[in-house]
Amino acid sequence: MNLLANHAAFVTGSTMGIGCEIANHVAAAGASVVRHGLDRAGGGDGDFVFGDLSAPLPDCAVRVADAALQCNPDIDLLVCNAGTYIDQPFLELDFATFDRTMRLNVYSQFVLVQHFARRWVTAGVRGRIILIGSINGRLSEPTHVAYDTSKGAVEALVRSLSVSLAPHGIRVNGIAPGLFRTPLTEPALKDKRSLRWMELHTPNGIVPGPDAAAGAAVFLLSDAAQHIHGQMIFVDGGMSIWQQPDVPEDWQP
Repeated sequence: MNLLANHAAFVTGSTMGIGCEIANHVAAAGASVVRHGLDRAGGGDGDFVFGDLSAPLPDCAVRVADAALQCNPDIDLLVCNAGTYIDQPFLELDFATFDRTMRLNVYSQFVLVQHFARRWVTAGVRGRIILIGSINGRLSEPTHVAYDTSKGAVEALVRSLSVSLAPHGIRVNGIAPGLFRTPLTEPALKDKRSLRWMELHTPNGIVPGPDAAAGAAVFLLSDAAQHIHGQMIFVDGGMSIWQQPDVPEDWQP
């Protein structure tokens, strides 16, 4: 319960869904937490900062980072979770939508990590960073060109940042969630046929709530993961390693 005692975390996109659960579990593990969102529509305890990380960069992300540091100058844990899925069919996908997806899902993470890492290197802080990717960084879906591209970039960013920052004692890893029940996915999962199909495509047969990723986040931020660098941990019930399940003879979608 005290894996993160004496640490301070900043978790972006943490007023709902996976980010909120990660922030909750990080706090329960003993860290103080600064949360971030567009507004305080969600729940959670601790300090809050607000800002649109898809706004003109790098200024918007720097302002958000500085606001978090004003709340707690001792932040040494960073979880970049804020992201979006706003795709259209590829032949209809406009550049503005593609650009906004990349700005929020990738570029803002670059700016935030660089801003905190520069501060940590100067101060000799051995920081720990998690970038939230997705199973879509490896597996593609129709109407997901911008999202899939952004999450593939996040996985590459995890590796490159780790190589750059590990010599400074800063750990960088990633978490790639599979299909979770969140406010963004719940409308689709209300379709029982769609839910049953997703369960069939997951080896453990479970579509979990957003808390399923939180334990992995606490572990990666803790001393228990001190020799883990540059890894993307898939929290997906095995979906990413299963080429395709056999359709059961009694399949009733």
